[in-house]
Amino acid sequence: MDPKNITKEYTNGEVTIVWQSAKCIHSANCARNNPDVFQPREKPWIKPEASSSEKIIETVNKCPSGALTYFLNKK
Repeated sequence: MDPKNITKEYTNGEVTIVWQSAKCIHSANCARNNPDVFQPREKPWIKPEASSSEKIIETVNKCPSGALTYFLNKK
């Protein structure tokens, strides 16, 4: 596996955030728009349980590189 191309998923049960490291340009839009969830200095750096699914989706949609995407989990 290429260490520069990691894909990780983080879920709050309702929505799953997908992060692709190779696409990330480190714009920090995620951390500025939703610092409770996106904490780049922490591990894991994405904490989806810390915010509403609506706010997460709104934040992910502002990612300029497409490194962050999401999908809704089936109920």
